Amino acid sequence: MGKNIKKGISRRDFIKTAGAGVGVLAAGMGPTIFIPRQARAAKKELKILQWAHFVPSYDSSFFDPFAKQWGEANGVQVTVDHIGLAEIGARTAAEISAGEGHDLIEWVAPPSQLEPSVLDLTDVNQEAQKRFGKQIGLCTNSSYNPVTRKYYGFCHGWTIDPGDYRKSLWTKVGKPDGPENWEDLITYGSRIKKELGVQLGIGMSQEIDSNMAARALMWSYDTSVQDKNENVVINNPRTVEAVEYMSRLYKSAMTPEIFSWSAVSNNQALIAGRASYILNSISAYRSAQEQVPEIAKDVFFVPALKGPKGTRWSSEHVIFIYVIPKYSKNADTAKEFILALLENYDKAMYYSKLYNSPAFFDTRIPAGARGYPRVMGASTLMDLNNAWFDDDPFRLEGEAKGKLSVLKTGSQWCTNVGHPGPASPAIGEVFSTFILPNMIASAAQGMKASQAVLQADKQIQTTFKAWRKRGLVGGKM
Repeated sequence: MGKNIKKGISRRDFIKTAGAGVGVLAAGMGPTIFIPRQARAAKKELKILQWAHFVPSYDSSFFDPFAKQWGEANGVQVTVDHIGLAEIGARTAAEISAGEGHDLIEWVAPPSQLEPSVLDLTDVNQEAQKRFGKQIGLCTNSSYNPVTRKYYGFCHGWTIDPGDYRKSLWTKVGKPDGPENWEDLITYGSRIKKELGVQLGIGMSQEIDSNMAARALMWSYDTSVQDKNENVVINNPRTVEAVEYMSRLYKSAMTPEIFSWSAVSNNQALIAGRASYILNSISAYRSAQEQVPEIAKDVFFVPALKGPKGTRWSSEHVIFIYVIPKYSKNADTAKEFILALLENYDKAMYYSKLYNSPAFFDTRIPAGARGYPRVMGASTLMDLNNAWFDDDPFRLEGEAKGKLSVLKTGSQWCTNVGHPGPASPAIGEVFSTFILPNMIASAAQGMKASQAVLQADKQIQTTFKAWRKRGLVGGKM
């Protein structure tokens, strides 16, 4: 372990402070929250910067009350501040530059480029794996740097990224079960646009959904930014083919608005009835259940689309990763809080309306933690995950049962943004600077596909070279 880990909390302290669960029932929250109690000589502080969740009940009914009760039970003054998704990067950079701010900061994409400025969280990651079982691979690959052998963050959960489609529209063109491969989007999506006046909703702009879509497309076309050894390999014929495909898709089934979309635009288009298919999580569907129930009843889901050779990959939509900046004076307390959160992840799943999937599927549900509808015999988060996906507790009256069942296999066709390698600091910078959606948008707007790929390759090579000089990225190319 590195310098910071030796100063961190010990395994004995973990067991003392996070091991003895005492049930505390939050007012109006339903299922029991288990709060580890610890006697403290003096009041401590913990400041948390948390993204404003797409599903408001996660913040209002679970996370904020949980943080408050955990603090009261453990002699900690906990402050939780919420921030919009698009503001996380700039706010984190400002606090690190100032050398003060929040002790725990939650990112929703791998924050690997922050590694030089945040603590190595190897200790809390190892303790979590001892207590809760093996972490899902894509979560480890989104928080661990194999070159430095450090965990620059702690991943507690992730979000599955299926395709959301309007069944009535696809039925009218002879494809009631939705698209199976990328070419189906052109074959049937173009007909829906021409005959029914509804376009596809895949962005090509500087926002997270466009970033995820670009990667899913490339992986399904058997290409990527890097190989498993962190060599840059993007400039190849398969990438050119994928970029040419997106140009065809744009011309046949979409409109220019997709070049200026924000992270909520495809959600809004689906809810408003202006999109026949989007590549997203279930958040748009949840919003439709509240705002336009008839649209929600018409939304169904498909797994990652197949590429020309049958390869099927999707990028996890959102990945929840905490970092602790080096300036924090409350790192040990922050680590205790992380473990307590994992002990209550059944509530995180439920109050996010199944948007959050756990990073530790083998975590056992605390004894006595009941109060959930439609769960029989569930003892682990995996059991709970599958039971809810089979029989959605938030299904509307009259809505088809089992619509979310496809998500049970999400860990088989979702992967991390650095696939087939790790989410290194170089990959983090490529992601945060939107090189891939820019590449695709340039070609769709007229640039030759091979030129757009070459341009992206030069930017990516420069990024990787800079991080290699700092000893934080592997590979040679």
